Parts: sequence; structure tokens; C-alpha cells
Amino acid sequence: MSTQLSTPTDRQSAEALARSKGEPQWLVDLRGEAAELAGTLEWPKPEKIRIDRWNLTAVGNYEQGQAAASVGELPSVVTELVAEGTESLIVQQNSSIAWKQLSADLTAKGVIFTDLETACKEHADLVQPYLFKAIDKGDNKLTALHAALWNGGVFVYVPRNVEVELPLQAILFNNKSEAAFAPHILIVAESNSKVTYVDYVVSEPGTTTEPFVHHSVVEVFVKSGAHVRFGSIHHMADNGVDLTLRRSIIENDGRMEWVIGDLNDGNTLSDTTSHLKGNGSNSDAKVITIGQNDQKMSLTTQAVHFGRSSESDMVTRAVMKDSATAIINGITKIEKGATKANGVQTEKVLMLSPKARGDANPILLIDEDDVKAGHAASVGQVNPEQVYYLMSRGITKQDAERLIIYGFLAPVVSEIPIDAVREQLQRLLERKLEG
Repeated sequence: MSTQLSTPTDRQSAEALARSKGEPQWLVDLRGEAAELAGTLEWPKPEKIRIDRWNLTAVGNYEQGQAAASVGELPSVVTELVAEGTESLIVQQNSSIAWKQLSADLTAKGVIFTDLETACKEHADLVQPYLFKAIDKGDNKLTALHAALWNGGVFVYVPRNVEVELPLQAILFNNKSEAAFAPHILIVAESNSKVTYVDYVVSEPGTTTEPFVHHSVVEVFVKSGAHVRFGSIHHMADNGVDLTLRRSIIENDGRMEWVIGDLNDGNTLSDTTSHLKGNGSNSDAKVITIGQNDQKMSLTTQAVHFGRSSESDMVTRAVMKDSATAIINGITKIEKGATKANGVQTEKVLMLSPKARGDANPILLIDEDDVKAGHAASVGQVNPEQVYYLMSRGITKQDAERLIIYGFLAPVVSEIPIDAVREQLQRLLERKLEG
């Protein structure tokens, strides 16, 4: 039986807010339609997790913040995350953009890297054909609510044949629970282009104990022969609920790489899906998470094959402590006509407590004969033989277990494309594992 919860907006208020921000009429209409839909749709119902029991309506109110005069004026939670040598950076604080910069070299090449609200006004011809096209705003209450209320956000556009050598970085942070925090990320990589985008989604520790909801949608369009690397680390406090949906559409010979670190302290719904539309398209997704206390997490990774000779690989690693629960779904779908497709997935859960729960659910849905598909899944505890071996070499039991855990997580950690981001991820892992 589904649960209908009250929607904290309506068409009139959504359209009024959009007009007050000077948004174009097409976006005002989109928001109004979405708000109306949100009143009629149901929340998503992921496997074995009752998200309707979470506080999903603490979405806050839009607050226009003050832009910083320099990066140094931003809170320390932001400045410590800025990778050394970063030339292109966007910072969103709560509902609005606090800082943005793009290197002159990329500007000269026609690259656009700005907040999505500005892009809707200044680059509508590039935004409108893609916004809410990888994901339908009418899918469920969450997508409709997000379409009505998203704020700030990031827009990346890379022209044909342009390669962006240095990563584009965004820091999206919340330090006021009553302020709406709902960034939308839209990336368009034209044919034979290449770009790496990395973001942090964080809440500032100790600033508030009130509940808040971060709802976010990511849409990535990988045109023929293009290559997009997308890295994202989420680390929000236990009073926050993180609802994040990621979608990519990959055309002929395009390549999409996802590296996701879901390291929140609160409840998390994370769904990352690649649609391999083109022949020879490729998707690689790596997800890492650590659950602690009584966290509830639903983590889904999907690859849907339409193109011939398309390939997907999905790897998820989860470490569960205390009484945390994680439901991990890996879904490989090969549609009729996707001949020679190859889909592989692996889900592994390491349990550090008898009260923790981790379900690994590999799912293969095959509608074509001439394909390859495989899966592996395991749920287990730290191997006592490995601990004994390390201890026989003079390592303490605690350090031995820590080394085994880091080795378990290494296949994902090693794929982080920026040294500074990888180092920050290591610090977050240590904090959660030792906390």
C-alpha cells in the first residue's frame, strides 16, 4: 500500500518563486506543472526500504544568499575541499551560488561552466532541450518535487572536439536546515569531447540539528565519441536525508564513468543509471559506502543496454557497522536488439557488526540472445584468517582489520580522478570507520 504525504508546494507558489527570480517563461511553466504533479504522485518505493517513514518534506524555503568576494571568505568546510590548482570552481551555499569561476582558456574554447539558474537565462537554447530529458519530472513525487523546487545547480557544456584537461569542481553545501538545498546538475558533452567533473555535497558540522532534505538530480548527455568522468562524494550529517537520482544517456561510442562515494551519516536514497543508447557505448560505475549507527540506505546502480556492442561494468563496495542497513541493487537490463552487449556487475558487503544488515541484490534482465552478462555478490565479515596472517607479521588486530577494510574499498577509492579528492575521501573513510 502506497503512502501519500503532503507536498510542501503548489503550482501558484512554485510559479511565483520562479518569476521572482526572473526565470524564463518556459521554466516557470515547467516548475508549475511539476508542482501540480507532485500533489498527485507517490514517493519512490525502493526494495526493502520504507522511505515513506523518513522525514521527506523538510525541504526548507528558498533563500537568496550573498555571493562571496573571494574563495577565502567561504566557510572552512568549503575552503578545505578546494583542490590545489583548481581553476574552475562553483560553490553553492544552501539555495544559491556563493562563488563561481571558469578559466579563461576554457572560456575561449567555448566551454560553459556556470550555475544552472544562470544558464537557464543566458543559455536557454542549450539547456531547454536537455533539462528533465534524461529523467522524467513525472516519474514520481520526488522527481516532480525536485523539478518544482530545484535551486542553484551546475551546468556544464563542452563543445564538439574539445577536451577539458583539468577537472571542473563544484562544492555544494548546507549550513542552514531551514533553507532549501536542491541542486540540479546538467552536463552536455558534445561529440568527441572529454571532461571530468567532481563535486562534494556536504553539510557543515555542528551548524544545526534540525532535520533537512537534500534532493538532487544529475543528468549527463554523452554524445558520440565523447567521454565524461563524473565523481561525487556525499557527506552530510545524520539530521539530513539525501535523495539523489543520477541519469546518463550515452550515444554511439560514448563513454560514461561514475565514481560515487555515499558517505552520509543520515538516511540515503541513491540511484545511478546509465542508458546505453548508442552502438559501442560504454558505462563504468563504481560506488562506495559506509553505514553506521542506525542508518538506512538504498543504493541502486543500473545499466540499460539499447545499443549493439554496448558494455557496462558496475562495482559496489559497502562496509556496514553498528545497526546500519543497506539494500544494494545492481540491475543490468539488455533490451531486444542490443546484440553483442556485455554487462558485468559486482556487489560486495563487509559486515563489522552482528546487528548490521547488508543485502546485495544482483539482477539481470535479458531480452536478447547474442549477449554476455555476469554478476557476483557477497555479504560477509572480516576474514579471521587474513587477520591472523597480518598479526603473525607483527601488526595489531585493530590495524590488521583496518588494512583489510581499506583493501576491500580500494577498487573504488583508486578510481577517484583527482589526488586531493582521493585524499579527502580517505580522511572521510577513516573518520567513519573509527567513529
